[in-house]
Order: sequence, then C-alpha cells, then structure tokens
Amino acid sequence: MSDHTQAIEPAGSFTLGSWRVRRVGYGAMQLAGDNVFGPPRDRDEALRVLRAAVENGVNHIDTAQYYGPGIVNELIREALYPYPADLAIVSKVAARRDAVGAVLPFDEPHQLRQGIEDNLATLGISRLAAVNLRLMAPSAPGKRFDLQLAALIRAREEGLIDGIGLSNISRQQLLRAVDQTEIVCVQNLFNLADQSSLDVLEECTDRGIAFVPFCPLGWPRGVQNQILTSPVLAALGARMQATPAQIALAWLLDLAPNVLLIPGTRTRTHLTENLDAAAVKLDEASRAELTRNFPTAR
Repeated sequence: MSDHTQAIEPAGSFTLGSWRVRRVGYGAMQLAGDNVFGPPRDRDEALRVLRAAVENGVNHIDTAQYYGPGIVNELIREALYPYPADLAIVSKVAARRDAVGAVLPFDEPHQLRQGIEDNLATLGISRLAAVNLRLMAPSAPGKRFDLQLAALIRAREEGLIDGIGLSNISRQQLLRAVDQTEIVCVQNLFNLADQSSLDVLEECTDRGIAFVPFCPLGWPRGVQNQILTSPVLAALGARMQATPAQIALAWLLDLAPNVLLIPGTRTRTHLTENLDAAAVKLDEASRAELTRNFPTAR
C-alpha cells in the first residue's frame, strides 16, 4: 500500500449502489484538451495521472463520452485496461459535442441509450458502475424527465449499468426520481463559494445516496480564484499544514459521510495534493471560521 493510499484511507468509503468506493476519487474531465475538447496537452502525463490515481488507492473514476469527445474514455482504457476488479467507472449521458466543441443536448430516450453504448464501446467494458442523467438546464420534472429516467432503468435491467445517477438536478427532481427507482448518486455543483445545492445534499444524506460535488474548488474561474486565494483558507492552511485547495476539499469531506470527491487534474503533482486532502481533519474552530466566511445562502 502506497503512502497516498494510506492518506486517503482515513476518509473512509461509501456505497455507490452495489459498489463501495473510497471517498476520494478522480474526475477525468480535465484530461482532454482546453475546454474539454480535443487531445490532451500532454498525453503521456495524462496516462501517468490515471495510473497514479489507481496505484494510490482511487477506485472511483468519473468520466463521459462527450469529454473530448471520446478522448478521455480512450485515455482511461489505454492507461488502465484491463481494469482492477474494484474500479467503479461512472459516466454521464444527455450531452454531445459538435465539430467545433459546442456542448449540445443529446437527451432523447434513444439518445441516452446511444450515449451509454458509446461509453461502453470506447472504454472497452460491458457494464458501467453507474450512469448519471445530466440535465442541461433547470426544468420542472414532468413526463419528459420520466421518459429519460425510464431509458436508464431499461439499461440497468439489461445489464449495461449497475446504477442510475442524476446530475445538475433540483430536490424536486430527486424526489420524483426516487419515487420511480433507486438512485445511487447525485452530481451537483457544490463548493465553499456555491452551496446552492445544500437541500439536495441534505436529501441525499437522509436517504443514503452518494452526493458527488462537481467543481469542488469552484467554477467559473473567478469563483475558483475566490476560494484558492482566500486569506481565510491560507491562514487555516498555515495552521494545519495544508494548502487552500486541501482545506476546501477537506471541508467537503467533513460535511457528510456520503460525500464522494472527484477532483480533477492534468498533473501528478496536483493529484498528490488532492489525495492528501483526505488526511486533513477540520476541528471545531476551523469549521466555525469557514462557516463565518463562506455562509450558506438559503
């Protein structure tokens, strides 16, 4: 067991449907080129990052066929195939990229099925640990949402996926979904500077559903800078021998036991920083300081 596997062990693990994964995972989106389009800046380093993540204990990787498109899944296959038996690969559907990189909806029921099959083919597997229905824009749940969910239910029944997840959703949509089927994970934007999905996190926690915050260090760039250059995080980091990014990630892990992290990076140096965040333990004073400076807007 490597030093970094030992570092992420204290964060524990949580269920992802029929899987159990370590709470510090890896989001592979950044391995594609700029704007998540085209080949990586450094293909060899991208492959090394993926291998290092798994070697250091990560057994939950988040991806999507439309990252690249296809590029990130191809890198995962090249780096990690044949996959470790405990590696949960989670993808998402309902979007595609056009020839110039624009992100477009691809969310009709038959398109969702095509998205799942494309992921499986590119990754070289017959089954995904989970697939998230990624909603492109806020909307009230209705018949269309039910039909989209039904397409994922059929894919699960046919053995193409182990679990169904939701992404970019409201609490109302989550409640409608769990009335129809088991939901194993939810991926929503959530970080110190944007806690607008707190009600979704709380509902997931109450129901034992994994909550996976995307952009855990902030988005867009201005929000990320607000977090990473925060004098509050710098001061806490100096006291706790951690970087501001590690404090921000540790805060997420500290919120609830069902929070699973998937921070992304293109470099092994940054990967190591992210993994080591699992060993950063907040005390009551640091929690209070973060709450005062990054209050929840309700």
